[in-house]
Amino acid sequence: MTEHVILLHGLWMRGFALGLLHRRLIADGFRVHRFDYLSVASSQQRILARLQARMGECAPDAVHLVGHSLGGLLALRACLDAATLPPGRVVCLGSPLKGSAAARAFAAWGRGSEVLLGHNRTLLEQGFERWDGPREVGVIAGRLPLGLGAMLGQLDGEHDGTVAVEETRLPGVAGHCVVEANHTGLLFSQEVARLTTAFLRQGRFDSAAI
Repeated sequence: MTEHVILLHGLWMRGFALGLLHRRLIADGFRVHRFDYLSVASSQQRILARLQARMGECAPDAVHLVGHSLGGLLALRACLDAATLPPGRVVCLGSPLKGSAAARAFAAWGRGSEVLLGHNRTLLEQGFERWDGPREVGVIAGRLPLGLGAMLGQLDGEHDGTVAVEETRLPGVAGHCVVEANHTGLLFSQEVARLTTAFLRQGRFDSAAI
């Protein structure tokens, strides 16, 4: 069976940012697709409908999702009602699954936050209470504190400059690990690519990485 991977970029990004991770996952034997979307201008409903349709095109093969930041939140949202979707796992990279303090800080700016966060503002601010969906989910967080969120002074404990490690620890996920990378650096890390492949294949991370 072919194993497909759909990559989802984060807020204010486009698909080309995932190029290096794309190539590394291809080298590991996956058939990789980049899912490009307008993170601010497109409605969440439209994004999810397009993503679910793209997943359906790969059926009956396995279809994994790997999402960076907002992309991880959208991946989980798309898989909540997964009865008609092909099987697969999800890996979230630096995704504020419990809600983002940085996003809430932007929201305090009033109408300006609508321009910055777009239609996914609520999902970014609130995240999920826990994961009860049918797919196994693995989370890779960073703890190199370089980024915009750090400058806003909204992040407690270890963080990747944009998302706090604690914001990524969602109850119900199958695996969680932390690496030495900042938020954007998660996309370029060879270790992250290796851990992603391990989870997509086995449903768990190496014990040494947790």
